[in-house]
Amino acid sequence: MAKKNGSIMYKCSNCGYSQPRWLGRCPECNEWNTLEEIIIDNNKITAAGRGTEKQEKAKPVSLESVVSKDNTRIITGIKEFDRVLGGGATKKSVILLGGEPGIGKSTLLLQTAASIKESINGKNILYISGEESAEQIKERALRLNLNTEGINLLCTSRLEDSLDALDSLNPAFIIIDSIQTIYSVDAGLVPGTVNQLKYCSQEFIQWVKEHDSVLIMTAHVTKDGNIAGPKSLEHMVDTVISFERNNEDLRFLHAQKNRFGSVDELGIFSMTEKGLEPVLDPSSLFITERGETIPAGVACTPVFEGTRVFLVEIQALTVPAKASISRVYSERIDSGRVSRIAAVIEKHCGLKFCDQDIYVNVAGGVRLNESSIDLALAAALFSARTDIPCSKKAVFFGELSLAGEIRPINKEKQRVKAAWNSGFSDIFCPPGCSEQGAKPLSDIKSLVKTFKNS
Repeated sequence: MAKKNGSIMYKCSNCGYSQPRWLGRCPECNEWNTLEEIIIDNNKITAAGRGTEKQEKAKPVSLESVVSKDNTRIITGIKEFDRVLGGGATKKSVILLGGEPGIGKSTLLLQTAASIKESINGKNILYISGEESAEQIKERALRLNLNTEGINLLCTSRLEDSLDALDSLNPAFIIIDSIQTIYSVDAGLVPGTVNQLKYCSQEFIQWVKEHDSVLIMTAHVTKDGNIAGPKSLEHMVDTVISFERNNEDLRFLHAQKNRFGSVDELGIFSMTEKGLEPVLDPSSLFITERGETIPAGVACTPVFEGTRVFLVEIQALTVPAKASISRVYSERIDSGRVSRIAAVIEKHCGLKFCDQDIYVNVAGGVRLNESSIDLALAAALFSARTDIPCSKKAVFFGELSLAGEIRPINKEKQRVKAAWNSGFSDIFCPPGCSEQGAKPLSDIKSLVKTFKNS
């Protein structure tokens, strides 16, 4: 059937060289077993030649003469999504959304399609699905009680069908779920290959850049949580967003790359029967409710994610090392940071960790990377090793140097205020902070004194 509509060629997946017969080694790049069978469709019109018989040649223009446009962002209507995007989706931009199977990518995008209609003034929305049938998507919309008026649905894996739909509808908002399922006969016969991803993505990106549209593509991820496929795919798009979850119903949305906004913002959602609901006030979301006392090995700290500050709980556990080889088990905090803080305590406080296995966790499953958590991590490790609990009203933040000094960090006033408003009256912080409730500490030895006096 394929031969009637086109001719078979063999194209190198490494350099793009093509010829009419298969060879074991590519004559152009000298790589072995890279020639793949493709079908050249004689009736196909590429994105570069769609709509006109002759393309106008691109010419350079003066940057000074370029006029910037207002209202370049489209508000999605989902506050946490808009926060991560930097205030909304920028027109003529391409967003890549990656996440593990079943985390809620399709749910989030269907909710976005239903809520974005007010921002696009009646323009078309196109949802292209290569994984689900129209009935499955409709059932999800009914279950979530979404208004699907104005949403056009196309269930196909063929690139040519998708491009035809884009030309006919000229949508302002486009969803592709997922890019790994889209294929073109010009790039091979199997979807999801390196050639297919590059070729199909470039066709979609080129179309979007020529129109005032926003394109969101979902992507599969590997077992390590990275987006599957060539790394160049992340360089081709404008924004790369990762969708993660903890062991409960919380979902975390954060940007790994954003040409039009910050990559520091964190969007938090809760998965419910009605779909993904934004968590607008996460200030005390990751603090475990307890009685009058807290167990040893637990310390709280205020952390910044973008423009928001919220309190998290760091948990530590130390047990005698097995076979005299100590190890660090930490998923949410870098294990190298844990080892460094333990070494500082051992050096300046005389408390041995070299014969202990160290386990560190963060309540709620959020990942912590900033240096302000050093003091809280030190408090949790010291508490776990000595079996002396921290005060229930205590919170810690500050950077810890190798010399045992507690160094200042940025946004101290906001951290103190957030901790005070959350009910923490003993706020241990770097020297120089004079806010209400602040108790400055100069070095790691002064932290040890707070435990002895508690």
